[in-house]
Amino acid sequence: MPRWLRRTAYAVPLVVLPSSLWRLPSAFDGGINPYILFLSAASELLAFTAIGLVARWGEVFPHWLPGLRGRRVPRMAAVIPAAIGATVLTAVFTVLAVVVEVQGTTIRGDDLPDDFPTQAGGLESAWFYACYTPLILWGPLLAVLTVAYHKRRRGGSGSAGAVA
Repeated sequence: MPRWLRRTAYAVPLVVLPSSLWRLPSAFDGGINPYILFLSAASELLAFTAIGLVARWGEVFPHWLPGLRGRRVPRMAAVIPAAIGATVLTAVFTVLAVVVEVQGTTIRGDDLPDDFPTQAGGLESAWFYACYTPLILWGPLLAVLTVAYHKRRRGGSGSAGAVA
């Protein structure tokens, strides 16, 4: 497996991390907001699953899974959710986010509120963009990994021992 492919997989959780960190302070404004904490944790966990497309545990179930341990992961059980995820993430973060930003509206088409981070200008807007712009890459990176995984595993030609 090419080194660039492994690096791509490990980059996925890293492109999600800045937005997860950016949200955390607001999770503690006026008490704890479990939704924001859950969103940040769930985003990172989902992003981490991209590593399974290049790791051994993405081809052979780990030993700690009773009833599945040591069995091969069905190729389409990984490809279908990854392809759906790549499509949705690309549509939302890459296409829709760029369109919404250019239009200066919310996803619903409403005007952005005055307190929205991109409306503030200066350092607050720069910090927001620095943390959320990497999300644009999540869908396309996952798509590349999904296609590579599918090709490697097609027809049983990919051996589990050849993965990282």
